[in-house]
Amino acid sequence: MQTYREETRLLRTRLVAAAMGAMWLVTVLVGVPAAAAATAPAHAADTSLAPPGRILPAQQESDEGIRGAIRDGEGEPVPDVVLIVSDSDGNEVGEATTDENGQWEVGVPGPGTYSVLLDEATLPEDVELRDAERNPLEVRVTSGRTVPAVFQVGEGDTGRQQLESIARATANGLKFGLIIAMAAVGLSLIFSTTGLINFAHGELVALGAMLTWYLNVGLAGDGGPYIPLILAGAIVILAVGLFGGGLERWLFRPLRRRRLGIFQLLIITIGLGLAIRHVLLLVFGGSPRTYRDFVGQSAVSIGPISLTPRDMVIMAASALILAAVATMLQRTRTGKAIRAVADNPALASASGIDVDRVILTVWITGAGLAATGGIFFGSAVSVDWFMGFRLLLLMFAAVILGGIGTYYGAMAGGIVIGLVTELSVLWFPSELKYMWALLALIVVLLVRPQGILGRRERVG
Repeated sequence: MQTYREETRLLRTRLVAAAMGAMWLVTVLVGVPAAAAATAPAHAADTSLAPPGRILPAQQESDEGIRGAIRDGEGEPVPDVVLIVSDSDGNEVGEATTDENGQWEVGVPGPGTYSVLLDEATLPEDVELRDAERNPLEVRVTSGRTVPAVFQVGEGDTGRQQLESIARATANGLKFGLIIAMAAVGLSLIFSTTGLINFAHGELVALGAMLTWYLNVGLAGDGGPYIPLILAGAIVILAVGLFGGGLERWLFRPLRRRRLGIFQLLIITIGLGLAIRHVLLLVFGGSPRTYRDFVGQSAVSIGPISLTPRDMVIMAASALILAAVATMLQRTRTGKAIRAVADNPALASASGIDVDRVILTVWITGAGLAATGGIFFGSAVSVDWFMGFRLLLLMFAAVILGGIGTYYGAMAGGIVIGLVTELSVLWFPSELKYMWALLALIVVLLVRPQGILGRRERVG
């Protein structure tokens, strides 16, 4: 006869298979907007690749722009190179010439997709463009940001340049991975204590990001007071945490008491995610938005790595929050109760643990972590109504890669996903970077089916 643990592991295996199928079905039915790849984290992370250039004359005054730095194969700046920026209709919006440091910058009329053409005739005779097929280069500009356009010139990469590129991509991947890990921990906590695969978790990420934008930017635009980003974020994290607690107290707990099956609950989370997502679309619109604070910071160079102070704070805060969650799970009574409920709810209840209270605490904590991840992601890139669904697939990948039901596995899986995502753009088009992250998931599961930190157990 199967023990309770064996039955639970068998049920979780079936749930994972059902979740992967449901993920595919939702992706097909809902679809991913064409602009999704263009608004991915790589663009924001790459803003540190090109140092700030001088604002050239005869350019439009705007909060948005494109910049870069042209250097040859030896890393030396290439001056007097002409670059022409055109909009999506082919109309020229600006032109720049690199200065003595190889730097250039062009202001653009507003957010959108632009093409940057490097005039190869203006390159010195001994310097050539390495990849002529990437000229012109398409660049996606989001509201209030200056984004990089990176052209590689010279005879070829030197070993030093290759190492510098890897170091920069690793730093950007670590930042993105920490954000994914923080949101994925909440998803893992909810699954391990309730057995529920919450497809609405991504919308909690988007809800936190969009509400913070409204308090920081939109409220002042409507004639209300200006609320600094840090204060707005703290208010929203608390509000989204309470919203998650409300979902558990007045939606999922009554459904569990009616003995509704896990599969039915999974479908409910899909519907809930769709509802929240489209309410955000109706209320805030479909355009990407950025916060008012900490925009346009100059990058700080640490060896080959260039990061803005905002990025450093995001990475440090994410690491501290993950460490605090790990300490809470290991050292506090609440954390021990959460682990007991995750291991065996019936035994935990018989031992005097209030299971309903523990699950409510998990929902509040998980929703708060999701909102925090959304705010950090919005600070690094931009916020929009669809960001939650894009990140949800990566959060699922992080949880499965790290090991189903293991909190530290979700942290490790998120960091691995972030590193693979950003490092892949060094050799492959950025539009495929999420594909490589999911491919890494498949490869790891083929070698280690239980995940990075999961335990091998016999089922059945």
